[in-house]
Amino acid sequence: MELQGKPDFEQSMQRIEAWFKHELLDRPPVRFSQHNADFASLPALQGRSWPSLKARWFDAEFQVDFFLESIKGRRFYGETFPVFWPNLGPSVYAAFHGGELEYAEVTSWMRHCVHDWDDLKRLKFSRDNEYFLGIEHLTRVALEKSAGNYMVGYTDLHGSLDCVADWRGPQQLCLDLMDNPEKVHEMLLLSKQNFMPLFDYYDDILKAHGQLSVTWMAIPSRGKMHIPSCDFTSMISPRAFSEFYLPYLLEEVRHTTHNIFHLDGKGMLRHLERILSVPEIHAIQWVQGVGDDLPIGQWLPVIRKIQAAGKGVVVDLELSELEPFIAAMDPQGLFLCIAAEERDQPNILQRIEKW
Repeated sequence: MELQGKPDFEQSMQRIEAWFKHELLDRPPVRFSQHNADFASLPALQGRSWPSLKARWFDAEFQVDFFLESIKGRRFYGETFPVFWPNLGPSVYAAFHGGELEYAEVTSWMRHCVHDWDDLKRLKFSRDNEYFLGIEHLTRVALEKSAGNYMVGYTDLHGSLDCVADWRGPQQLCLDLMDNPEKVHEMLLLSKQNFMPLFDYYDDILKAHGQLSVTWMAIPSRGKMHIPSCDFTSMISPRAFSEFYLPYLLEEVRHTTHNIFHLDGKGMLRHLERILSVPEIHAIQWVQGVGDDLPIGQWLPVIRKIQAAGKGVVVDLELSELEPFIAAMDPQGLFLCIAAEERDQPNILQRIEKW
């Protein structure tokens, strides 16, 4: 693949492919933006207006054109890639089955739609669903305009317990795990029916247009890249994790080529041992949180534990943390995400090469 502003594409892919195998070439892979940087600023309105925030999100021409403007003239250093991924919010897979998404400036969330068990009958995936059609249109427009300027990814897909929590509501689902476990299992079966078929559907579209497999984390794979996650499990016990989530996690990661588990915050650490025991999980994205959960130094034992299990680790670093991090850590298996000005990036890479 040839991309404008990314002449070393093949070399970067070789580093990533070695990293998936827990091998180190000349240096650890480096992405010059933090994992949530795409949500830190709003699209420039450029004199345009929409009848609602939802309409702006669904405006595929605007979303793609804004992305094109944002990458114009840029040089992508390290393992940073220009990636447009069709996005209507993290709950869009749940919305494919019915219900409504509420939109804010930079995110959306599900309006819980299963208030009693009769509501389950209304949940049904449809290709005529407005959210499915919205993602379809975003994907097609992005592919039409890509032309060597950027990679096109697939949308953020959350199945299993996160999907059920979108339908039912997290607080109510916590009660359901105790009071109505059979209904939770029923909803889980419903949530998984279309997950892997849809994953393959998007993968087939992208591969037919010469794209790799990539989504919001912007780490590509020549096979099938998946980012399994379940933030809801930060609220439940290891026993409930094993009963209600683990079987679905295993199905997902055995279906795909490369898997990076999104471990969002210290509430997920109670499940880390079980996640690390899954051979098909190649890496963990450690998200330490904000406030008292910063700086990264307090989480070095967690990162070392993941390394010791033979897994890669995606780590967000402040630029000021880089030198002490290098002094304290073995580079094996690390993938660094650093927010830095483009003019500073070549020097940062030179420093990391000496690690």
